[in-house]
Amino acid sequence: MSKHFLSGNDAFAYGIRLARPKVISAYPITPQTIVVERLSEMVEDKSLDSQFIHVESEHSAMSCAMGASSVGARTFTATSSQGLLYMAECLTYASGGRFPIVMMNANRSTALPWNIYGDQRDSLSLLDSGWIQAYAENAQEALDLALLSYYVAEHKEVKTPFMANLDGFVLTHTYEVVDVPTQEQADEFLPPYETDNKMDLQNPRNLAFSAGPATNTAFKYKEHNGLLNAKKIISEAETRFNEIFGRQYTGLIEKYKSDDADYIIITLGSISGLVKQTVDELREQGEKVGLVRIRYMRPFPNEEISQAVQNAKAAAVLEKDISFGNEGTVYTNVNSALKKFGVEVPASNYIGGLGGRNISEEEIKTIFSSLKTNPSGVNFLGIGVNDSE
Repeated sequence: MSKHFLSGNDAFAYGIRLARPKVISAYPITPQTIVVERLSEMVEDKSLDSQFIHVESEHSAMSCAMGASSVGARTFTATSSQGLLYMAECLTYASGGRFPIVMMNANRSTALPWNIYGDQRDSLSLLDSGWIQAYAENAQEALDLALLSYYVAEHKEVKTPFMANLDGFVLTHTYEVVDVPTQEQADEFLPPYETDNKMDLQNPRNLAFSAGPATNTAFKYKEHNGLLNAKKIISEAETRFNEIFGRQYTGLIEKYKSDDADYIIITLGSISGLVKQTVDELREQGEKVGLVRIRYMRPFPNEEISQAVQNAKAAAVLEKDISFGNEGTVYTNVNSALKKFGVEVPASNYIGGLGGRNISEEEIKTIFSSLKTNPSGVNFLGIGVNDSE
């Protein structure tokens, strides 16, 4: 283990090198490009033994990854925003084919208006594509997710592609000290990829299959169960990860000073760091506040969230997303979880950070304050008299 000063993009690239993918299909897009640039340099200097394929579009990048996975190769690709949406047709092919591709997505706003800065509308709009979705808080978690994602995706009980999301610029382009494992540690954690779900001349099979009304549901049921099984395998992977690397993660959610909290913010991604800082300050003033960070949006932590907030007086979902004409996508999922488990805690929705707009500590304090008086409705941070046109 050694310490390096890395951006989120660099950290993820280091993690992918440690995972030893055999095929990398790459197409550049801001703010993800640094990841595939670094990997191309690693292939060039022979510190990574992999086929690096520079394709002509994001659609081709995912198609290439599927082709490589279909012959049993560990594969990687990366994208962002409109590139992810361009891949959308291929995402369901990858999940339906049970190809455990790992993809890094640099969360970025979607057009129009054209914007290169970070929010989470790109990935959250594709929650139903059949992929595991995880959201990193910092560069260390980004590197670690690169290894954990392959362990989970390739597990025989899961066999599901994995999308690791990093907030554009706020995480992809900021630097911090990161512990980088040795290759020997990584190899101990992550064995070589083996699967029988591949093209084989000695055992021919059709991986581009069709299924009519009589059998289609059975395939989708298996796909659904693969994602549900990921919950158990994530826990297994994190336990093994801690044994080898000495860092323990907390499953589908992370709780921060929420056990005795009266008021809780639920959020995901890098904004969690600022919420934690705000929680610490308010705790020093005697305020019983806390955070629940969603680490995985799929599989969704229904039970975990419900248990985490069941004793609170009110909760707010803070997210960088809006499902137009309704509410935030994360808020919808959280409300569904609370309903399933009979948790009657007033909840409100705060939409912020769209197009990379800053979410301030004062705004987070205002959210906590509002939970004491009016915990309801959908609220847009930063909207004032000059923002309505």
